[in-house]
Amino acid sequence: MSTCDGVSPMILKDGFHGSHIKGPAPVSNQDQTDIVDEAITFFRANVFFRNFDIKSSADKLLIYLTFYINVALKRLEGCRTLAEGTKAIINLGLENVPVPGESGFPFPGLFPLPQSQREAELLRNYLKQIREETSGRLLSVAYRPNGTPNKWWLAFAKRKFMNIIVP
Repeated sequence: MSTCDGVSPMILKDGFHGSHIKGPAPVSNQDQTDIVDEAITFFRANVFFRNFDIKSSADKLLIYLTFYINVALKRLEGCRTLAEGTKAIINLGLENVPVPGESGFPFPGLFPLPQSQREAELLRNYLKQIREETSGRLLSVAYRPNGTPNKWWLAFAKRKFMNIIVP
C-alpha cells in the first residue's frame, strides 16, 4: 500500500502481544515506536487541543487516532472490569468504519475523498486495522493488571476532542 486518500500507511509493530491484526499496514519489529504507541502516549495531552497544525499525513492519522481513543474510552466508561471493557471494545470493532465522504466520518475535509471504490475499501481496511490495534493496546493502559479500571485513563472519556461530541 503506497498512499490512499492522502494517508501514507504508517508502519505498525509486528502485533500486540504477538498476534498481528491482519490488514494492509506494513509491519516492523516490536522494538520500534509506531503511530499507535504515539497516539496512546500523547492522548492525554492531545485531547485538550482544539486545533492542530497539520504538517504531514502522520499528523492527520494522529488526529484520527486521538478521536478514536476518545470514542473507545467513552465506551469503556461504564465497564467495571477488563472483561466488560474487552466486550465493549470488540463491539466497537464490529461497527462500520466510515471513510471520507461517508456519513459518520468525523473529520470531513481532513482527508481527500477516495477516487474509487477500491481505494475506499483499502482505506477502510487500513483504518479498521489501526483501530483494532489501538483498541488492544488501549485496554492494557485503561485497565490495571488486576482487571480494575484505571481512573487516570477513564477520566478522559468525559473530554471532548476538538469540540466533537462523541456518539
